[in-house]
Amino acid sequence: MQTLFDALPDVVFFVKDRTGRYTHANLTLVRRLRLKRREEVIGRSVAELFPSTLGSSYAAQDRRVLAGETIANQLEVHLLPNRASGWCITCKYPQRQRGEVCGVLGISRDLRHPDGRHPTYPRLVRAMEYLQEHYARSVRVSELAALAEVSVAQLERHFRNVFQLTPQQALTKLRIDAGMRLLRGAGSVAEIGLACGFTDQSAFARQFKATVGMTPREFRSLRD
Repeated sequence: MQTLFDALPDVVFFVKDRTGRYTHANLTLVRRLRLKRREEVIGRSVAELFPSTLGSSYAAQDRRVLAGETIANQLEVHLLPNRASGWCITCKYPQRQRGEVCGVLGISRDLRHPDGRHPTYPRLVRAMEYLQEHYARSVRVSELAALAEVSVAQLERHFRNVFQLTPQQALTKLRIDAGMRLLRGAGSVAEIGLACGFTDQSAFARQFKATVGMTPREFRSLRD
C-alpha cells in the first residue's frame, strides 16, 4: 500500500503505531518534510518532525484516534517547511488487531482545482462568489442554494463534487484564509476574528487551531 501511495504526489499517507511513531510514510510526506529518505521518518514521532505547535496538535489528533475515534473529512491547512501553506482534507482511522486499537492509519489529500466540467459548475460559481463576498457575515445554506437554483440537498452534493468541500467547509476556508492574511498585519486577534465573521475571539481561536493546528497568536509568531 505504501508503494501505491508513493505514486500520488497530492496525497500524504502514513501509518503510526500505538506510541504515535511512524511505521509507514509515503514519499509525498517525506518530501514535504524536506527529507530525502523514508528511513528519516520511520520510527520518529510528530514531535520530532514538526514544529512544536503543529506536533502537539497532530499528537492530540492521534490520541483521539488511538482511543477509537475516526476523524473523517477534516479540513486542514498544512504548513510546509518552506512556510507555504496548503489546504487538504484529512482522514484518520484506528488500526485494529484482534479487536484492539494498535495504531493510526491516515490520509491527507490536497484540495484540487474545482471541476469546471461538472454540469452545475456555472451555477455553483455564483454561490461560491457570494460566499467570497460575504464570508464575514452569517450565510445560510438556503441562500446559496437559491443562488445556484438547486435544493439544499443538491447544493451539498454538488459542492462536494465540484469543490471537494461542503458549503460550510468552503465558508470556513474563506474565513481562515482571511485570518491568516490579516494576522500578517497589525490588527488585534479579536479585531481580526470579528472581521472574518466569527462571533468573538474565542470562536476564532478554536476554529483557527482546529484548522491550522495552532492558535492565531502562535501563527502570528511564525511570521515575526
